[in-house]
Amino acid sequence: MNELVFEQPLNEKVRNYLRLEHLARQLDTHLHEDHQHRCFFPLFSICELSERCDFRNELLKDVDKLLVQFDGSTAQQQMSSHQQTFFLEQLAIAKDELQKPDRPGVQLKQNRFIAAVRQKLNLTAACCNFDLPQLHFWLAKPWAERQQEYQQWVEHFHCLLHPISILLQLTRMSSDYQQAVAHAGFYHDSSPNNLSLVRVKLNPDDGCYPTISGHRNRFAIHFVQFEQQKHSQQTVKFLLATCS
Repeated sequence: MNELVFEQPLNEKVRNYLRLEHLARQLDTHLHEDHQHRCFFPLFSICELSERCDFRNELLKDVDKLLVQFDGSTAQQQMSSHQQTFFLEQLAIAKDELQKPDRPGVQLKQNRFIAAVRQKLNLTAACCNFDLPQLHFWLAKPWAERQQEYQQWVEHFHCLLHPISILLQLTRMSSDYQQAVAHAGFYHDSSPNNLSLVRVKLNPDDGCYPTISGHRNRFAIHFVQFEQQKHSQQTVKFLLATCS
């Protein structure tokens, strides 16, 4: 098995960004493979999250902050000039997208088919054709036609998902992995800088997984034996990255 990466956000903003990134990956999977009605679950999850939170203003602040950092003479020294140019271009595009007047996903709320499916799909066993005949009809369409329609629905959230992808990529690039050791299955550390994300990479052959907790300047990692589902007393070697 390949090494596993576990990530723990240390603030609510990054927590939400990671959730949206996870949903974006699911959307991408459903765009390339026909998973029938299951394609709606990540789409409706993004609809709900974007209705509950105003991500656009928060993202605009983050994008503006990064644009200022990239414009500084000493910023992003760890990047090549090609990387800096790429990220500057992507951040500028993201800012333009975020400044569009329409709230992300608002047009989907006016789609009667989407509204009907969203209302019933979360009910237990509500995918029968007598519950949702319109869904039964849509699923009978050729895959290429459904794929095109799904792409159009997903595009409503591109203005959010694109900058989130860039911001998380830059966050992960802010710290390289370092060797670490958890004695008796426990590790903790602190930092003078505000941290936003802790990343743990380990070999699944060790038979354990990390549970990570923390906030801003400190964090703790407990390793749990999967088979016994209890705290490991073994020494665990792993790779650790603490991202600002």
